[in-house]
Amino acid sequence: MADKPAAGLTDAARDAVPVSQPKPARNPVFQMLGLPKTRFKLPSRNWLIFLSVTGSFTTAILYDRYHKRKAQQRWCNLVSHIAQEPLPATTIPRRITIFLSAPPGDSLRAARDHFHEYVKPVLVAGAMDWDVVEGRREGDVRAGLAEKIRMRRRKAERPPVRDAEDDTEENAKAGAAEEAEDLVQNLRDTAGVKEWGGVQGDLVLGRNTWKEYVRGLHEGWLGPLVPPPEPLPEPAISTDTPVSITRQSSFADDATPKTDQTTAASDQQPQDQKDAAKEKEKPKQPAQIPSYISPSDYSSAPLPQSVPEALPPSAVVPFPHLLGFFNTPIRIYRFLNRRYLADETGREVAALVLASHIRACNANVENASNPDPDTTPSTSNTAPLPADEVPIQKRWEQEGVLQGEERDWHKSAWQLRAGDEERTWKDPMVIDARVGNRMRRFELGADDEERAKRDEGVDAAAKGAWDSVKELMGWESDTSVKGWEHGLIGDESG
Repeated sequence: MADKPAAGLTDAARDAVPVSQPKPARNPVFQMLGLPKTRFKLPSRNWLIFLSVTGSFTTAILYDRYHKRKAQQRWCNLVSHIAQEPLPATTIPRRITIFLSAPPGDSLRAARDHFHEYVKPVLVAGAMDWDVVEGRREGDVRAGLAEKIRMRRRKAERPPVRDAEDDTEENAKAGAAEEAEDLVQNLRDTAGVKEWGGVQGDLVLGRNTWKEYVRGLHEGWLGPLVPPPEPLPEPAISTDTPVSITRQSSFADDATPKTDQTTAASDQQPQDQKDAAKEKEKPKQPAQIPSYISPSDYSSAPLPQSVPEALPPSAVVPFPHLLGFFNTPIRIYRFLNRRYLADETGREVAALVLASHIRACNANVENASNPDPDTTPSTSNTAPLPADEVPIQKRWEQEGVLQGEERDWHKSAWQLRAGDEERTWKDPMVIDARVGNRMRRFELGADDEERAKRDEGVDAAAKGAWDSVKELMGWESDTSVKGWEHGLIGDESG
């Protein structure tokens, strides 16, 4: 009877011992494929750090690219209705002029890439045609714009019969260009082709191009039609004549002076001296094309009668361009926030394409660069005014456009170079009131911006969750009709 409780305890202890269950059999398919036998587990600390950094950076890039495309699509949709409007076959479509130049310290390719990435999609969506004025070095855009204005002035101001004094090389080139343009215009008139009746407009990329653009407007309208005479070169001192050196001896018995003559014959010159002479004979190309008028002569220059009451309006697009290894953190930050640049650029380009709101450039009450000589009284023959009675001049809006970009310019833009009489990028901007009052800017109206936001909300509501994910990851297929495909898709049988 005493052994039964012991037996009961033994059974309870035996039941309390965990019984090891058999391991699940491995899938024979995986075993036949030769896949290794692994089990899921958390990665190590180093792998977690690596995956966190790369995943965060990749997510930031995808997020920025998604909103960048969304911003560009919003402005493209705003102007896409212009591409659907019919245009007569005998009317030349609207053509704008685009000004871009190489940023300081870099090549022209950087400006071209910026144009193709941010500006061209909106122009194509609005079915715009354009001419491009490019500058590979400082001053090219200024010279190109000034020459276009001078050609326009020659047509309106010069008589059809030219004097013999005007037969110079520059005038011959200008005359050939005018004759070619007149020939094309005569052909268009014969065929009944008409120009676009609306406003054209100019598009300027970056602060450096904007300074050249403003400088070219002043040079074209206030400068002369012929280049100023070149200064006469200073007479060079010839060193080819032999040099005679006379030495007088101090001794009494040596009364005859000794003369040592160095014969520098041309046939005995060293080869390096001959090469140096050849290099001097070659004409040196100037750092930039010289201008026809200096900013200090704006006030004394007469205004031509052919100048219009309002110059073609312009739109300025930001072009931030930062170089340097130590600026890498700032460049990475800008790379991850390109959506803001795309939105700002799209707004300016859409305002140019729509051309529904055009305003004159404002003038703030500050120090002006050059007042209007016709309205400002001359104080050259009068006594200076007291300090508290000095008239406050104006600071033009054109002087402050994209002024923050100058902080990012390469140091070569601020260095003085030999032979430079003028540095358009380095020198402060000078505005003459007669030209500044005629400049205009494109502006996006409040109704157009509200319509863009409303259309964006309708497009977002029409998309599903899976479509939004595909667009975020870049998997969506672009089925939208390109600007150059309008009118080429559909049933052409009828």
